[in-house]
Amino acid sequence: MKRFALTGAAGYIAPRHMKAIKDTGNELIAALDPFESVGIIDSYFPKAEFFTEPEAFEAYLEEAHAVEGLDYVSIATPNYLHYPQIRMSLRLGADALCEKPLVLGEDELDRLATLEAETGRRVWTVLQLRVHPALVELKRKLENGGGRKQVSLTYVTGRGKWYLKSWKGDVKKSGGLATNIGVHFFDMLTWLFGDVQLLEVHARQDRVVAGYMELERAGVSWFLSIDDSFVPAELRAKGQRTYRSITVDGKEIEFSGGFTDLHTEVYRRTIAGNGFGLEDTRQAIRTTEQIRNIELGGSAPRHPFVEKL
Repeated sequence: MKRFALTGAAGYIAPRHMKAIKDTGNELIAALDPFESVGIIDSYFPKAEFFTEPEAFEAYLEEAHAVEGLDYVSIATPNYLHYPQIRMSLRLGADALCEKPLVLGEDELDRLATLEAETGRRVWTVLQLRVHPALVELKRKLENGGGRKQVSLTYVTGRGKWYLKSWKGDVKKSGGLATNIGVHFFDMLTWLFGDVQLLEVHARQDRVVAGYMELERAGVSWFLSIDDSFVPAELRAKGQRTYRSITVDGKEIEFSGGFTDLHTEVYRRTIAGNGFGLEDTRQAIRTTEQIRNIELGGSAPRHPFVEKL
């Protein structure tokens, strides 16, 4: 049985980590969050210690590690806290299992690689789309089918005014829209079609980011937004505020189901030593970092929604 700690226990994604720890037959010994609305812990690990202050949490883990050991720290906090909390985990003698984006910049990946070597511990991340059965099958077909593809990615997830006033709206803390709501899609695309060879950004606003990328085996037009006015009218009329469409040569990729146990599968792989590490996430981190820094423009085809701006 492995012993886990968890940061970000009050967040949206934390219950998936708690479930994964429990479903893999392991134990959560302590959790951290500045907010106290964490009653969900009782459904999984009612005996876990809970802290609202990082210093007390870290001190407890140091003592616990000395007595019974600490194997992993699962990290589900806001993006800008990932890097320091991963460092803390490795310094404590535990592996880190961190939500995406693993970090905000490629230089942080390099520093973590050095720290891995110094401590002998590992940094793992959650790239759950890589274990989605429909996408695994698509990857198999693409590898067998060959040929260059034309891909369109559209992801609109309506968010209220709170979003831009929270840490998510602060580029220094979240990495911007492409990082916060898009990093898992960029990882999926490069996993399926190869590394980025050309990148253009055609729009970069508070609520919209869009562009085009050439991958080794695909050209991708992409559009990401938190403005629900981009949800197709017929869906908005039904009260829908989210719209996701990924097409390959005009054919829709359907993977809306099958998400229930993806975190658990990632945990199983990680504990077995074949999870997703620093280099697995490098291309997506590099891409999102470039998206927020490069100049707007380019001659590549523009996503149709860009014309609505």
